Amino acid sequence: MSDVELHFEFNADAGASKTFPQQAGTIRKNGYIVIKNRPCKVVEVSTSKTGKHGHAKCHFVGIDVFTGKKLEDIVPSSHNCDVPHVSRTDYQLIDISEDGFVSLLTESGTTKDDLRLPSDENLVAQIKDGFAEGKDLVVSVMSAMGEEQISSLKDIGKN
Repeated sequence: MSDVELHFEFNADAGASKTFPQQAGTIRKNGYIVIKNRPCKVVEVSTSKTGKHGHAKCHFVGIDVFTGKKLEDIVPSSHNCDVPHVSRTDYQLIDISEDGFVSLLTESGTTKDDLRLPSDENLVAQIKDGFAEGKDLVVSVMSAMGEEQISSLKDIGKN
């Protein structure tokens, strides 16, 4: 045979898509949509009537679920839009490191150490203050399109 060694790169992706198609006319307020390659929560939808060229158009206004920026898009209502798979998972907060990373306890008992504190200053202050007071805190982590961010906080301490 040959003396050439072949090297293959493997990644732990199952090949599942980060989005799924949905007809623009069926997307409603408080749903999710991808605008400019960013996952957004729809805050406003308006539909125009069909013009002389035949397509009714949907005007979407969305808020990026991670950055909070407002994005807009106009799509013919019969066309498909990408909708992100959005999931929310709760983890118990174990530790906050000096460099802004958090250590979280998963359901299976393992730790998750790859998340930073969120960009929302109020939420960061609540997390740090609650942790400093020794409260048992549970953070909700929202994930979509390969990104994850802490989105909310709950105190599960027994009073």
